[in-house]
Amino acid sequence: MNRTDDRPESKVPEVTLLFWILKVAATTLGETGGDAVSMSMNLGYLVATAIFGVTFLAAAGAQIAAGKFSPYLYWTTIVATTTVGTTLADFADRSLGIGYPGGTALLAALLVTSLAVWHRAMGTVAVGSVSSPKSEVFYWVTIMFSQTLGTALGDWTADTAGLGYLGAAAVFGAMLAVLAAAYFWTRISRTSLFWAAFVLTRPLGAVVGDFLDKPVASGGLALSRYSASAALLVFVGACLVLFRQRAASTRH
Repeated sequence: MNRTDDRPESKVPEVTLLFWILKVAATTLGETGGDAVSMSMNLGYLVATAIFGVTFLAAAGAQIAAGKFSPYLYWTTIVATTTVGTTLADFADRSLGIGYPGGTALLAALLVTSLAVWHRAMGTVAVGSVSSPKSEVFYWVTIMFSQTLGTALGDWTADTAGLGYLGAAAVFGAMLAVLAAAYFWTRISRTSLFWAAFVLTRPLGAVVGDFLDKPVASGGLALSRYSASAALLVFVGACLVLFRQRAASTRH
């Protein structure tokens, strides 16, 4: 890539329609994959969280150490955050007995705190600013909180609120449509809209994942968690192979 200045290249992809398609697919994969390890393999939420936590730390470490943006490495790290977010939220909500409202409130507070600390330290939380190890650490910590929050929020909406998986998916889809309209027709901060959409795509993926693999009696399709995860993984991989992703612009 020819560069006209000495600004370091962003380590995250530009935000396009492909980005959001991959984000929803990756979060759905995180739900089915997390459930496959914690439930289908009968390892439990805590052991599954430990496994995915180590995977996330390894992927994030490789992502931060990389010299330039790599779509394969980036989306591997995103999938790692969604799987550990799934099992961690389930462990807190169900095993520790915090419940969906408590877990959602706690994680929302952690997410807001992470963004505030990041902004205070770096002066911005814009995607294009993620070009240094320090900003990447803030970025991935914030994403971890958002992915875990999304799992709790999705489960709360589908189960406790009684909307079911398809009803919850419709709610989150409508909220994302509102954000898209705000992006095109208002002057609301693009950075604020990005993070709002990033958070909301997680519960959308969570309820879609649950719809795919939960029992028919519970409102799901009762598909194999393994086959659903494999199909989603192939889809994400195919998108990365067929469509080129560029690094986000560092102009912010």
